Amino acid sequence: MYVLQKPFFTPMNPQNYYNSRIKETSTLLSKQKKKTFLFSMLRLSTFVGTTLITYLFFENSMLVGISFTVGLILFLKLVSKSSDLKAQITYLKKSLELNALEVQVLEGDLSQISNGSTYIFEGHKYNQDIDLFGQGSLFQLINRTETKKGEELLAFWLNENHIKGIQQKQEANKELCKKAVFRHHFKTTAAIVEGESDSEPILNWLSHYKPYLPPITKHLPAVFSLISIGLIAAYTMHLISGGIILLWLMLGLTIVGTFVKKTSALYYRATKVQDTLSQYAALLKIIERESFESTLLKAQREKIYFNETPASTKLKALTKDISNLGNRNNIFLTPIINGFFLWDIIFGRRIESWIQENAKQVKDWFDVIEYFDAKNSMATLTFNNPSYIYPTISNDESKKLVAEKLGHPLLLKGDLVSNNITINSTDFFIITGANMAGKSTFLRTVALNLVMANCGLPVWAKSYVYNPCKVISSMRTSDSLQNAESYFFSELKRLKFIVDALKTDDYFVILDEILKGTNSKDKAEGSQQFLEKLIASKSTGLIATHDLSLCELSKTHPEIKNYYFDAQIIDDELFFDYKIKLGVCQNMNASFLLRKMEIV
Repeated sequence: MYVLQKPFFTPMNPQNYYNSRIKETSTLLSKQKKKTFLFSMLRLSTFVGTTLITYLFFENSMLVGISFTVGLILFLKLVSKSSDLKAQITYLKKSLELNALEVQVLEGDLSQISNGSTYIFEGHKYNQDIDLFGQGSLFQLINRTETKKGEELLAFWLNENHIKGIQQKQEANKELCKKAVFRHHFKTTAAIVEGESDSEPILNWLSHYKPYLPPITKHLPAVFSLISIGLIAAYTMHLISGGIILLWLMLGLTIVGTFVKKTSALYYRATKVQDTLSQYAALLKIIERESFESTLLKAQREKIYFNETPASTKLKALTKDISNLGNRNNIFLTPIINGFFLWDIIFGRRIESWIQENAKQVKDWFDVIEYFDAKNSMATLTFNNPSYIYPTISNDESKKLVAEKLGHPLLLKGDLVSNNITINSTDFFIITGANMAGKSTFLRTVALNLVMANCGLPVWAKSYVYNPCKVISSMRTSDSLQNAESYFFSELKRLKFIVDALKTDDYFVILDEILKGTNSKDKAEGSQQFLEKLIASKSTGLIATHDLSLCELSKTHPEIKNYYFDAQIIDDELFFDYKIKLGVCQNMNASFLLRKMEIV
Protein backbone atom coordinates (compact mmCIF):
# COMPACT_ATOMS: atom_id res chain seq x y z
CA MET A 1 0.00 0.00 0.00
CA TYR A 2 1.30 3.44 -0.86
CA VAL A 3 2.08 5.78 2.03
CA LEU A 4 3.85 9.11 2.19
CA GLN A 5 7.02 8.41 4.13
CA LYS A 6 7.62 11.70 5.93
CA PRO A 7 6.16 15.16 6.41
CA PHE A 8 7.25 17.89 4.03
CA PHE A 9 8.17 20.12 6.93
CA THR A 10 7.57 20.62 10.61
CA PRO A 11 4.03 21.97 10.32
CA MET A 12 3.51 25.34 11.97
CA ASN A 13 0.29 26.10 10.12
CA PRO A 14 -1.98 23.03 9.89
CA GLN A 15 -3.92 24.41 6.92
CA ASN A 16 -0.73 24.92 4.92
CA TYR A 17 0.33 21.41 5.89
CA TYR A 18 -2.88 19.81 4.63
CA ASN A 19 -2.87 21.88 1.45
CA SER A 20 0.71 20.75 0.78
CA ARG A 21 -0.36 17.15 1.28
CA ILE A 22 -3.25 17.64 -1.12
CA LYS A 23 -0.92 19.08 -3.75
CA GLU A 24 1.63 16.27 -3.49
CA THR A 25 -1.00 13.53 -3.33
CA SER A 26 -2.76 14.95 -6.41
CA THR A 27 0.52 14.83 -8.32
CA LEU A 28 1.15 11.23 -7.26
CA LEU A 29 -2.41 10.24 -8.14
CA SER A 30 -1.99 11.65 -11.64
CA LYS A 31 1.23 9.65 -12.10
CA GLN A 32 -0.37 6.44 -10.87
CA LYS A 33 -3.31 6.85 -13.26
CA LYS A 34 -0.88 7.22 -16.16
CA LYS A 35 0.92 4.05 -15.03
CA THR A 36 -2.39 2.21 -14.83
CA PHE A 37 -3.19 3.16 -18.43
CA LEU A 38 0.29 2.06 -19.52
CA PHE A 39 -0.06 -1.36 -17.89
CA SER A 40 -3.51 -1.79 -19.41
CA MET A 41 -1.98 -1.24 -22.83
CA LEU A 42 0.84 -3.67 -22.05
CA ARG A 43 -1.68 -6.33 -21.00
CA LEU A 44 -3.61 -5.85 -24.23
CA SER A 45 -0.41 -5.95 -26.27
CA THR A 46 0.74 -9.14 -24.52
CA PHE A 47 -2.59 -10.85 -25.22
CA VAL A 48 -2.69 -9.73 -28.85
CA GLY A 49 0.97 -10.61 -29.42
CA THR A 50 0.65 -14.09 -27.92
CA THR A 51 -2.53 -14.75 -29.90
CA LEU A 52 -0.91 -13.53 -33.12
CA ILE A 53 2.19 -15.71 -32.69
CA THR A 54 0.00 -18.73 -31.94
CA TYR A 55 -2.04 -18.05 -35.10
CA LEU A 56 0.92 -17.38 -37.41
CA PHE A 57 3.13 -20.23 -36.15
CA PHE A 58 0.47 -22.74 -35.19
CA GLU A 59 2.36 -25.64 -36.79
CA ASN A 60 5.56 -24.86 -34.82
CA SER A 61 4.47 -26.39 -31.50
CA MET A 62 7.73 -25.53 -29.71
CA LEU A 63 7.55 -21.83 -30.63
CA VAL A 64 3.85 -21.71 -29.81
CA GLY A 65 4.49 -23.41 -26.45
CA ILE A 66 7.30 -21.01 -25.53
CA SER A 67 5.29 -18.01 -26.69
CA PHE A 68 2.21 -19.10 -24.75
CA THR A 69 4.19 -19.78 -21.55
CA VAL A 70 6.09 -16.47 -21.68
CA GLY A 71 2.94 -14.57 -22.64
CA LEU A 72 0.95 -16.11 -19.80
CA ILE A 73 3.63 -15.35 -17.19
CA LEU A 74 3.98 -11.77 -18.41
CA PHE A 75 0.20 -11.28 -18.55
CA LEU A 76 -0.25 -12.53 -14.96
CA LYS A 77 2.54 -10.26 -13.74
CA LEU A 78 0.94 -7.29 -15.47
CA VAL A 79 -2.43 -8.18 -13.92
CA SER A 80 -0.81 -8.32 -10.49
CA LYS A 81 0.93 -4.99 -11.04
CA SER A 82 -2.31 -3.41 -12.26
CA SER A 83 -4.06 -4.66 -9.14
CA ASP A 84 -1.37 -3.04 -6.98
CA LEU A 85 -1.73 0.22 -8.89
CA LYS A 86 -5.49 0.12 -8.45
CA ALA A 87 -5.04 -0.29 -4.68
CA GLN A 88 -2.60 2.63 -4.61
CA ILE A 89 -5.03 4.82 -6.53
CA THR A 90 -7.80 3.94 -4.09
CA TYR A 91 -5.50 4.83 -1.20
CA LEU A 92 -4.45 8.14 -2.75
CA LYS A 93 -8.05 9.13 -3.50
CA LYS A 94 -9.03 8.48 0.11
CA SER A 95 -5.94 10.36 1.28
CA LEU A 96 -7.00 13.36 -0.78
CA GLU A 97 -10.50 13.17 0.66
CA LEU A 98 -9.26 13.06 4.25
CA ASN A 99 -6.82 15.94 3.82
CA ALA A 100 -9.58 18.01 2.22
CA LEU A 101 -11.81 17.18 5.20
CA GLU A 102 -9.23 18.63 7.60
CA VAL A 103 -9.12 21.85 5.59
CA GLN A 104 -12.93 22.05 5.85
CA VAL A 105 -12.76 21.53 9.61
CA LEU A 106 -10.15 24.26 10.00
CA GLU A 107 -12.54 26.56 8.13
CA GLY A 108 -15.32 25.70 10.58
CA ASP A 109 -17.27 23.16 8.50
CA LEU A 110 -17.99 20.02 10.58
CA SER A 111 -20.92 18.80 8.49
CA GLN A 112 -19.11 15.72 7.13
CA ILE A 113 -18.34 14.33 10.59
CA SER A 114 -20.55 12.18 12.82
CA ASN A 115 -21.80 14.36 15.68
CA GLY A 116 -22.27 11.65 18.29
CA SER A 117 -25.79 12.65 19.28
CA THR A 118 -26.51 9.01 20.18
CA TYR A 119 -24.08 9.30 23.09
CA ILE A 120 -26.25 11.81 24.95
CA PHE A 121 -28.28 10.14 27.67
CA GLU A 122 -30.23 11.05 30.77
CA GLY A 123 -28.58 10.77 34.15
CA HIS A 124 -25.12 11.81 32.99
CA LYS A 125 -23.16 14.35 34.99
CA TYR A 126 -22.82 16.89 32.14
CA ASN A 127 -23.20 15.56 28.59
CA GLN A 128 -26.64 17.10 27.96
CA ASP A 129 -25.53 20.60 28.92
CA ILE A 130 -22.18 21.63 27.49
CA ASP A 131 -22.28 20.92 23.71
CA LEU A 132 -20.24 17.78 24.19
CA PHE A 133 -22.27 15.84 21.61
CA GLY A 134 -24.59 16.84 18.80
CA GLN A 135 -24.31 19.24 15.88
CA GLY A 136 -21.41 21.63 16.29
CA SER A 137 -20.16 19.76 19.38
CA LEU A 138 -16.75 19.03 20.84
CA PHE A 139 -17.15 15.39 19.85
CA GLN A 140 -17.80 16.39 16.24
CA LEU A 141 -14.72 18.62 16.31
CA ILE A 142 -12.55 15.76 17.59
CA ASN A 143 -14.04 12.68 15.94
CA ARG A 144 -12.01 11.17 13.10
CA THR A 145 -12.66 7.55 13.97
CA GLU A 146 -13.26 4.96 11.26
CA THR A 147 -14.34 2.01 13.41
CA LYS A 148 -17.62 1.81 15.31
CA LYS A 149 -15.94 0.73 18.53
CA GLY A 150 -13.28 3.42 18.10
CA GLU A 151 -16.04 6.04 17.96
CA GLU A 152 -17.72 4.52 21.01
CA LEU A 153 -14.42 4.56 22.91
CA LEU A 154 -13.84 8.22 22.06
CA ALA A 155 -17.36 9.03 23.31
CA PHE A 156 -16.72 6.99 26.45
CA TRP A 157 -13.56 8.96 27.25
CA LEU A 158 -15.40 12.26 26.88
CA ASN A 159 -18.23 10.96 29.07
CA GLU A 160 -15.97 9.25 31.58
CA ASN A 161 -15.40 12.14 34.02
CA HIS A 162 -12.18 10.43 35.07
CA ILE A 163 -9.30 12.39 36.65
CA LYS A 164 -6.61 9.73 37.05
CA GLY A 165 -3.52 9.30 34.87
CA ILE A 166 -3.85 12.70 33.18
CA GLN A 167 -0.11 13.16 32.70
CA GLN A 168 0.21 9.76 30.99
CA LYS A 169 -2.70 10.70 28.71
CA GLN A 170 -0.96 13.97 27.87
CA GLU A 171 2.28 12.17 27.00
CA ALA A 172 0.45 9.75 24.70
CA ASN A 173 -1.35 12.63 22.99
CA LYS A 174 1.86 14.62 22.56
CA GLU A 175 3.60 11.66 20.95
CA LEU A 176 0.76 10.88 18.54
CA CYS A 177 0.42 14.55 17.62
CA LYS A 178 3.99 14.46 16.28
CA LYS A 179 3.28 11.32 14.25
CA ALA A 180 1.23 12.98 11.50
CA VAL A 181 2.24 10.40 8.87
CA PHE A 182 1.39 7.47 11.14
CA ARG A 183 -2.02 8.94 11.99
CA HIS A 184 -2.90 9.70 8.40
CA HIS A 185 -1.74 6.30 7.11
CA PHE A 186 -3.73 4.57 9.86
CA LYS A 187 -6.90 6.54 9.16
CA THR A 188 -6.64 6.21 5.38
CA THR A 189 -6.10 2.45 5.61
CA ALA A 190 -9.05 2.14 7.98
CA ALA A 191 -11.28 4.16 5.65
CA ILE A 192 -10.66 2.44 2.31
CA VAL A 193 -12.15 -1.00 3.02
CA GLU A 194 -15.89 -1.50 2.85
CA GLY A 195 -17.28 -3.99 5.32
CA GLU A 196 -18.40 -4.33 8.89
CA SER A 197 -16.80 -1.49 10.86
CA ASP A 198 -18.21 -2.94 14.06
CA SER A 199 -15.93 -5.61 15.51
CA GLU A 200 -18.58 -6.96 17.90
CA PRO A 201 -20.23 -9.36 15.38
CA ILE A 202 -16.82 -10.76 14.47
CA LEU A 203 -15.90 -11.32 18.11
CA ASN A 204 -19.25 -12.96 18.79
CA TRP A 205 -18.77 -15.30 15.83
CA LEU A 206 -15.24 -16.27 16.88
CA SER A 207 -16.04 -16.73 20.57
CA HIS A 208 -19.17 -18.82 19.96
CA TYR A 209 -17.92 -20.84 16.99
CA LYS A 210 -18.45 -24.61 17.31
CA PRO A 211 -16.10 -26.80 15.19
CA TYR A 212 -17.85 -29.30 12.96
CA LEU A 213 -14.93 -31.32 11.58
CA PRO A 214 -14.15 -34.47 13.66
CA PRO A 215 -10.60 -35.23 14.91
CA ILE A 216 -10.10 -37.88 12.20
CA THR A 217 -9.99 -35.12 9.58
CA LYS A 218 -6.78 -33.73 11.06
CA HIS A 219 -4.49 -36.06 9.05
CA LEU A 220 -7.01 -37.43 6.55
CA PRO A 221 -6.38 -34.81 3.78
CA ALA A 222 -2.61 -35.37 3.86
CA VAL A 223 -2.97 -39.15 3.62
CA PHE A 224 -5.69 -38.90 0.98
CA SER A 225 -3.63 -36.44 -1.11
CA LEU A 226 -0.56 -38.69 -1.05
CA ILE A 227 -2.63 -41.65 -2.20
CA SER A 228 -4.19 -39.47 -4.93
CA ILE A 229 -0.77 -38.46 -6.22
CA GLY A 230 0.33 -42.09 -6.19
CA LEU A 231 -2.75 -43.24 -8.10
CA ILE A 232 -2.37 -40.46 -10.67
CA ALA A 233 1.28 -41.43 -11.14
CA ALA A 234 0.30 -45.08 -11.51
CA TYR A 235 -2.34 -44.19 -14.06
CA THR A 236 0.14 -42.16 -16.16
CA MET A 237 2.44 -45.21 -16.16
CA HIS A 238 -0.51 -47.39 -17.27
CA LEU A 239 -0.36 -49.43 -14.07
CA ILE A 240 -4.04 -48.87 -13.24
CA SER A 241 -7.15 -48.08 -15.22
CA GLY A 242 -9.00 -44.82 -15.40
CA GLY A 243 -11.93 -46.47 -13.64
CA ILE A 244 -9.95 -46.69 -10.41
CA ILE A 245 -9.06 -42.98 -10.68
CA LEU A 246 -12.73 -42.17 -11.21
CA LEU A 247 -13.80 -44.26 -8.21
CA TRP A 248 -11.16 -42.56 -6.03
CA LEU A 249 -12.35 -39.17 -7.24
CA MET A 250 -15.92 -40.05 -6.32
CA LEU A 251 -14.77 -41.21 -2.88
CA GLY A 252 -13.07 -37.86 -2.25
CA LEU A 253 -16.15 -35.92 -3.34
CA THR A 254 -18.30 -38.11 -1.09
CA ILE A 255 -16.08 -37.41 1.93
CA VAL A 256 -16.14 -33.67 1.25
CA GLY A 257 -19.87 -33.82 0.56
CA THR A 258 -20.47 -35.15 4.07
CA PHE A 259 -19.51 -31.72 5.43
CA VAL A 260 -20.46 -29.53 2.48
CA LYS A 261 -23.42 -27.83 4.18
CA LYS A 262 -21.44 -26.82 7.25
CA THR A 263 -18.40 -25.87 5.17
CA SER A 264 -20.61 -23.61 3.05
CA ALA A 265 -21.98 -21.99 6.23
CA LEU A 266 -18.43 -21.43 7.51
CA TYR A 267 -17.31 -19.93 4.22
CA TYR A 268 -20.38 -17.68 3.99
CA ARG A 269 -19.80 -16.24 7.47
CA ALA A 270 -16.05 -15.92 7.00
CA THR A 271 -16.33 -14.05 3.71
CA LYS A 272 -18.70 -11.52 5.30
CA VAL A 273 -15.93 -10.41 7.64
CA GLN A 274 -12.94 -11.09 5.40
CA ASP A 275 -12.55 -7.48 4.25
CA THR A 276 -12.68 -6.23 7.83
CA LEU A 277 -10.16 -8.85 8.95
CA SER A 278 -7.83 -7.82 6.10
CA GLN A 279 -8.28 -4.19 7.08
CA TYR A 280 -7.54 -4.93 10.72
CA ALA A 281 -4.46 -6.95 9.76
CA ALA A 282 -3.17 -3.95 7.80
CA LEU A 283 -3.91 -1.60 10.72
CA LEU A 284 -2.13 -3.91 13.16
CA LYS A 285 0.90 -3.98 10.88
CA ILE A 286 0.98 -0.16 10.85
CA ILE A 287 1.02 -0.17 14.67
CA GLU A 288 3.63 -2.96 14.82
CA ARG A 289 5.99 -1.04 12.54
CA GLU A 290 5.79 2.11 14.66
CA SER A 291 7.84 2.64 17.81
CA PHE A 292 6.38 4.43 20.83
CA GLU A 293 7.89 6.02 23.90
CA SER A 294 4.88 6.98 26.04
CA THR A 295 3.72 4.47 28.64
CA LEU A 296 0.15 4.11 27.41
CA LEU A 297 1.04 3.63 23.74
CA LYS A 298 3.82 1.14 24.48
CA ALA A 299 1.44 -0.90 26.64
CA GLN A 300 -1.09 -1.03 23.81
CA ARG A 301 1.49 -2.10 21.25
CA GLU A 302 2.67 -4.94 23.48
CA LYS A 303 -0.84 -6.45 23.41
CA ILE A 304 -0.60 -7.36 19.74
CA TYR A 305 2.20 -9.86 20.11
CA PHE A 306 1.24 -13.42 21.06
CA ASN A 307 3.98 -16.05 21.40
CA GLU A 308 6.28 -13.54 19.62
CA THR A 309 4.19 -13.74 16.45
CA PRO A 310 2.74 -10.36 15.39
CA ALA A 311 -1.04 -10.20 15.40
CA SER A 312 -1.04 -8.87 11.83
CA THR A 313 0.73 -12.04 10.63
CA LYS A 314 -1.85 -14.23 12.32
CA LEU A 315 -4.82 -12.28 10.94
CA LYS A 316 -3.32 -12.27 7.46
CA ALA A 317 -2.93 -16.06 7.65
CA LEU A 318 -6.63 -16.37 8.45
CA THR A 319 -7.70 -14.19 5.52
CA LYS A 320 -5.44 -16.20 3.21
CA ASP A 321 -7.07 -19.45 4.36
CA ILE A 322 -10.52 -17.93 3.74
CA SER A 323 -9.43 -16.96 0.23
CA ASN A 324 -8.07 -20.46 -0.42
CA LEU A 325 -11.32 -22.00 0.77
CA GLY A 326 -13.01 -19.73 -1.78
CA ASN A 327 -11.51 -21.79 -4.59
CA ARG A 328 -14.40 -24.18 -3.95
CA ASN A 329 -16.54 -21.73 -5.95
CA ASN A 330 -14.64 -22.48 -9.15
CA ILE A 331 -16.88 -25.02 -10.93
CA PHE A 332 -13.99 -26.33 -13.05
CA LEU A 333 -11.44 -26.54 -10.23
CA THR A 334 -13.68 -27.81 -7.41
CA PRO A 335 -14.07 -31.46 -8.57
CA ILE A 336 -10.29 -31.81 -8.88
CA ILE A 337 -9.15 -30.12 -5.65
CA ASN A 338 -11.91 -31.65 -3.55
CA GLY A 339 -11.99 -35.07 -5.23
CA PHE A 340 -8.25 -35.67 -5.02
CA PHE A 341 -7.10 -33.41 -2.15
CA LEU A 342 -10.17 -32.82 0.09
CA TRP A 343 -9.67 -29.05 -0.31
CA ASP A 344 -12.73 -28.06 1.74
CA ILE A 345 -11.54 -30.14 4.68
CA ILE A 346 -7.97 -28.81 4.50
CA PHE A 347 -8.92 -25.16 4.70
CA GLY A 348 -12.07 -25.63 6.74
CA ARG A 349 -9.94 -27.30 9.38
CA ARG A 350 -7.22 -24.64 9.10
CA ILE A 351 -9.81 -21.94 9.77
CA GLU A 352 -11.28 -23.88 12.68
CA SER A 353 -7.80 -24.45 14.17
CA TRP A 354 -7.03 -20.75 13.82
CA ILE A 355 -10.21 -19.86 15.67
CA GLN A 356 -9.46 -22.32 18.48
CA GLU A 357 -5.90 -21.02 18.88
CA ASN A 358 -6.49 -17.29 18.53
CA ALA A 359 -10.11 -16.39 19.33
CA LYS A 360 -9.27 -15.30 22.88
CA GLN A 361 -6.55 -12.91 21.71
CA VAL A 362 -8.54 -11.32 18.89
CA LYS A 363 -10.46 -9.05 21.24
CA ASP A 364 -7.18 -7.63 22.56
CA TRP A 365 -6.01 -7.01 18.98
CA PHE A 366 -9.23 -5.28 18.05
CA ASP A 367 -9.14 -3.25 21.27
CA VAL A 368 -5.68 -1.96 20.33
CA ILE A 369 -6.89 -0.89 16.87
CA GLU A 370 -9.91 0.87 18.33
CA TYR A 371 -7.75 2.49 21.02
CA PHE A 372 -5.45 4.02 18.39
CA ASP A 373 -8.47 4.95 16.28
CA ALA A 374 -9.82 7.04 19.17
CA LYS A 375 -6.44 8.37 20.35
CA ASN A 376 -5.52 9.45 16.82
CA SER A 377 -8.68 11.55 16.74
CA MET A 378 -7.60 13.38 19.89
CA ALA A 379 -4.08 13.85 18.53
CA THR A 380 -5.52 15.31 15.31
CA LEU A 381 -7.38 17.93 17.34
CA THR A 382 -4.07 18.84 18.98
CA PHE A 383 -2.24 18.93 15.64
CA ASN A 384 -4.92 21.20 14.16
CA ASN A 385 -4.67 23.65 17.06
CA PRO A 386 -0.99 24.34 17.72
CA SER A 387 -1.91 27.34 19.89
CA TYR A 388 -3.59 25.07 22.46
CA ILE A 389 -1.57 24.40 25.62
CA TYR A 390 -1.40 21.42 27.94
CA PRO A 391 -2.78 22.07 31.42
CA THR A 392 -0.40 22.06 34.35
CA ILE A 393 -1.54 19.93 37.27
CA SER A 394 -1.17 21.95 40.46
CA ASN A 395 -0.07 20.72 43.86
CA ASP A 396 -1.70 23.73 45.52
CA GLU A 397 -5.03 22.37 46.74
CA SER A 398 -6.30 25.83 47.60
CA LYS A 399 -6.44 26.78 43.91
CA LYS A 400 -9.00 24.86 41.85
CA LEU A 401 -8.45 26.58 38.50
CA VAL A 402 -6.26 29.45 37.33
CA ALA A 403 -6.57 30.13 33.60
CA GLU A 404 -5.46 33.06 31.49
CA LYS A 405 -7.14 33.87 28.17
CA LEU A 406 -9.44 30.86 28.31
CA GLY A 407 -11.40 30.36 25.09
CA HIS A 408 -14.34 28.25 23.88
CA PRO A 409 -12.95 25.38 21.72
CA LEU A 410 -15.93 25.46 19.36
CA LEU A 411 -15.62 29.12 18.38
CA LEU A 412 -13.58 30.15 15.36
CA LYS A 413 -10.52 32.13 16.34
CA GLY A 414 -11.87 35.27 14.69
CA ASP A 415 -15.02 35.12 16.81
CA LEU A 416 -13.29 34.25 20.07
CA VAL A 417 -13.20 36.51 23.11
CA SER A 418 -11.12 34.94 25.87
CA ASN A 419 -11.42 35.45 29.61
CA ASN A 420 -9.36 34.90 32.72
CA ILE A 421 -10.57 32.91 35.70
CA THR A 422 -9.08 32.23 39.14
CA ILE A 423 -11.27 30.15 41.40
CA ASN A 424 -10.25 28.70 44.74
CA SER A 425 -11.21 25.25 45.96
CA THR A 426 -14.22 26.44 48.01
CA ASP A 427 -15.25 29.45 45.88
CA PHE A 428 -18.60 29.72 44.16
CA PHE A 429 -19.04 32.39 41.51
CA ILE A 430 -22.41 34.02 40.89
CA ILE A 431 -22.42 35.37 37.34
CA THR A 432 -25.04 37.91 36.33
CA GLY A 433 -25.47 39.74 33.07
CA ALA A 434 -27.70 40.91 30.28
CA ASN A 435 -29.29 38.53 27.80
CA MET A 436 -26.81 37.29 25.13
CA ALA A 437 -23.90 38.88 27.01
CA GLY A 438 -21.98 35.60 27.26
CA LYS A 439 -22.86 34.01 30.61
CA SER A 440 -23.85 30.57 29.28
CA THR A 441 -21.00 30.55 26.78
CA PHE A 442 -18.55 31.23 29.58
CA LEU A 443 -19.96 28.37 31.65
CA ARG A 444 -19.58 25.98 28.73
CA THR A 445 -16.09 27.33 28.05
CA VAL A 446 -15.03 26.41 31.57
CA ALA A 447 -16.80 23.02 31.45
CA LEU A 448 -15.52 21.92 28.04
CA ASN A 449 -11.95 22.85 28.84
CA LEU A 450 -12.17 20.92 32.12
CA VAL A 451 -13.42 17.85 30.25
CA MET A 452 -10.63 18.23 27.69
CA ALA A 453 -8.01 18.66 30.43
CA ASN A 454 -9.23 15.53 32.22
CA CYS A 455 -8.92 13.57 28.95
CA GLY A 456 -5.27 14.59 28.61
CA LEU A 457 -6.02 17.05 25.80
CA PRO A 458 -4.59 20.55 25.47
CA VAL A 459 -6.97 23.46 26.08
CA TRP A 460 -7.57 26.83 24.50
CA ALA A 461 -5.76 29.14 26.91
CA LYS A 462 -2.55 31.09 27.34
CA SER A 463 -1.99 29.35 30.68
CA TYR A 464 -4.02 26.75 32.55
CA VAL A 465 -3.20 25.42 36.02
CA TYR A 466 -5.71 23.27 37.86
CA ASN A 467 -6.40 20.56 40.39
CA PRO A 468 -8.11 17.82 38.36
CA CYS A 469 -11.79 17.80 39.17
CA LYS A 470 -14.89 16.05 37.91
CA VAL A 471 -17.65 18.10 36.31
CA ILE A 472 -21.37 18.13 37.12
CA SER A 473 -23.92 20.52 35.67
CA SER A 474 -27.53 21.62 35.33
CA MET A 475 -28.02 23.88 32.33
CA ARG A 476 -30.55 22.39 29.91
CA THR A 477 -33.27 20.76 31.97
CA SER A 478 -36.42 19.96 29.99
CA ASP A 479 -39.86 18.64 30.79
CA SER A 480 -40.90 15.12 29.83
CA LEU A 481 -44.34 14.31 28.44
CA GLN A 482 -43.39 10.65 28.26
CA ASN A 483 -42.66 10.52 31.99
CA ALA A 484 -45.46 12.98 32.87
CA GLU A 485 -42.94 15.39 34.41
CA SER A 486 -43.28 19.15 34.54
CA TYR A 487 -40.32 21.38 33.81
CA PHE A 488 -40.08 22.33 37.49
CA PHE A 489 -40.10 18.70 38.64
CA SER A 490 -37.36 17.86 36.11
CA GLU A 491 -35.27 20.69 37.55
CA LEU A 492 -35.79 19.40 41.09
CA LYS A 493 -34.74 15.90 40.03
CA ARG A 494 -31.57 17.29 38.46
CA LEU A 495 -30.68 19.34 41.54
CA LYS A 496 -31.31 16.28 43.74
CA PHE A 497 -29.01 14.34 41.39
CA ILE A 498 -26.27 16.93 42.01
CA VAL A 499 -26.75 16.97 45.78
CA ASP A 500 -26.54 13.17 45.96
CA ALA A 501 -23.41 13.11 43.79
CA LEU A 502 -21.68 15.64 46.06
CA LYS A 503 -22.17 13.33 49.04
CA THR A 504 -19.81 10.76 47.55
CA ASP A 505 -17.31 12.77 45.50
CA ASP A 506 -15.97 16.24 44.73
CA TYR A 507 -17.23 18.01 41.62
CA PHE A 508 -16.87 21.33 39.87
CA VAL A 509 -20.52 22.43 39.78
CA ILE A 510 -21.90 24.44 36.84
CA LEU A 511 -25.45 25.80 37.01
CA ASP A 512 -27.36 28.00 34.61
CA GLU A 513 -30.51 29.81 35.78
CA ILE A 514 -31.87 27.11 38.08
CA LEU A 515 -35.53 26.86 39.16
CA LYS A 516 -36.80 28.61 36.05
CA GLY A 517 -40.01 26.59 36.31
CA THR A 518 -41.48 28.47 39.28
CA ASN A 519 -42.45 32.05 40.22
CA SER A 520 -39.86 34.77 40.85
CA LYS A 521 -40.19 34.90 44.67
CA ASP A 522 -40.15 31.12 45.02
CA LYS A 523 -37.25 30.89 42.60
CA ALA A 524 -35.18 33.44 44.53
CA GLU A 525 -35.74 31.75 47.88
CA GLY A 526 -35.16 28.25 46.50
CA SER A 527 -32.02 29.26 44.61
CA GLN A 528 -30.61 30.94 47.71
CA GLN A 529 -31.22 27.87 49.86
CA PHE A 530 -29.72 25.55 47.25
CA LEU A 531 -26.66 27.73 46.84
CA GLU A 532 -26.15 27.86 50.62
CA LYS A 533 -26.29 24.05 50.67
CA LEU A 534 -23.58 23.88 48.02
CA ILE A 535 -21.42 26.32 49.99
CA ALA A 536 -21.89 24.24 53.13
CA SER A 537 -20.68 21.15 51.25
CA LYS A 538 -17.44 23.00 50.34
CA SER A 539 -18.27 22.72 46.65
CA THR A 540 -16.64 24.77 43.92
CA GLY A 541 -18.38 26.09 40.85
CA LEU A 542 -20.26 28.69 38.84
CA ILE A 543 -23.89 29.72 38.63
CA ALA A 544 -25.29 32.08 36.01
CA THR A 545 -28.48 33.91 36.94
CA HIS A 546 -30.65 36.93 36.20
CA ASP A 547 -31.69 37.06 39.85
CA LEU A 548 -29.64 39.88 41.35
CA SER A 549 -30.90 39.07 44.86
CA LEU A 550 -28.61 36.03 44.91
CA CYS A 551 -25.63 38.37 44.76
CA GLU A 552 -26.48 39.53 48.31
CA LEU A 553 -25.21 36.18 49.58
CA SER A 554 -21.64 37.38 49.11
CA LYS A 555 -22.14 39.67 52.13
CA THR A 556 -22.65 36.74 54.47
CA HIS A 557 -20.69 34.04 52.65
CA PRO A 558 -17.09 35.01 51.80
CA GLU A 559 -16.83 31.96 49.51
CA ILE A 560 -19.26 33.59 47.09
CA LYS A 561 -17.82 35.99 44.52
CA ASN A 562 -19.92 38.12 42.18
CA TYR A 563 -18.99 38.49 38.51
CA TYR A 564 -20.92 39.79 35.55
CA PHE A 565 -21.07 40.22 31.78
CA ASP A 566 -22.09 43.65 30.61
CA ALA A 567 -24.05 45.11 27.69
CA GLN A 568 -24.15 48.72 26.52
CA ILE A 569 -26.69 50.64 24.44
CA ILE A 570 -24.96 53.19 22.24
CA ASP A 571 -26.87 55.19 19.59
CA ASP A 572 -29.83 52.87 20.01
CA GLU A 573 -27.68 49.80 19.29
CA LEU A 574 -26.70 46.98 21.65
CA PHE A 575 -23.02 46.16 22.14
CA PHE A 576 -21.36 43.28 24.01
CA ASP A 577 -17.70 42.90 24.90
CA TYR A 578 -18.13 39.34 26.28
CA LYS A 579 -15.59 40.04 29.02
CA ILE A 580 -16.18 38.86 32.57
CA LYS A 581 -15.89 41.55 35.27
CA LEU A 582 -15.88 41.58 39.05
CA GLY A 583 -19.15 42.82 40.54
CA VAL A 584 -22.88 42.73 39.86
CA CYS A 585 -24.47 43.55 36.50
CA GLN A 586 -26.50 46.77 36.42
CA ASN A 587 -27.55 46.84 32.76
CA MET A 588 -30.30 44.50 31.55
CA ASN A 589 -31.56 44.47 27.96
CA ALA A 590 -34.83 42.53 27.73
CA SER A 591 -37.02 45.65 27.45
CA PHE A 592 -34.70 47.19 24.89
CA LEU A 593 -34.74 44.03 22.75
CA LEU A 594 -38.54 43.81 22.89
CA ARG A 595 -38.80 47.38 21.60
CA LYS A 596 -35.97 46.97 19.07
CA MET A 597 -37.59 43.91 17.52
CA GLU A 598 -40.98 45.66 17.55
CA ILE A 599 -42.48 42.98 19.76
CA VAL A 600 -43.90 45.65 22.09
